[in-house]
Amino acid sequence: MYDDDDLLPLSALQHLLFCERQCALIHIEQAWAENSFTAEGRLLHERAHSEKGERRPGKKKEFGMPIRSLKLGLIGKTDAVEYGNDGSALVVEYKRGKPKRGREDEVQLCAQALCLEEMRNTCIQSGVLFYGKTRRRKEVAFDTELRALVINTAQRLHEVVASGKTIRASYEEAKCAHCSLLELCLPARGKRERSVTAYVERMTKEAEP
Repeated sequence: MYDDDDLLPLSALQHLLFCERQCALIHIEQAWAENSFTAEGRLLHERAHSEKGERRPGKKKEFGMPIRSLKLGLIGKTDAVEYGNDGSALVVEYKRGKPKRGREDEVQLCAQALCLEEMRNTCIQSGVLFYGKTRRRKEVAFDTELRALVINTAQRLHEVVASGKTIRASYEEAKCAHCSLLELCLPARGKRERSVTAYVERMTKEAEP
């Protein structure tokens, strides 16, 4: 169990799974920069959190609910939670883009559910990711595998932050090209530095008698 002072932002799980260096830059070095993608995402979440709860026949929706888990050491807010008349709860997370290849969005969504389960002593079977680019809902089952991934990722997150260390940059075009921290991270420079080091080491060995 973690203390309140040890809780980390739930959104950091997504940062960690996307790129451990990005996670360290944000949550250890407190570095941040915004681009069009992060700005659109921020505005989307701000709108969701500012919405008032709504009721429809057979369904109630609550927005911007503060959540935390002392077991996972996480704190954050849901975008929305939909409640059925049978007492069931469905966690909803809004994303500006489209479904990703990795599971970072699913982990973030499931972590929200685990927080609610701990807070309300209940069980939440599934949630929904709504992507703005496709305008479609993606249902996510909170199975044993996904729950284990959330737990392991939360543990790794606390290890990374507690270490106080930021790993070296490693350039991956698919990730780095759209990262708002590109100019702060400078992964391409790190790649060049490693190339120079390797070149010097190789030339030194060749010069040895």
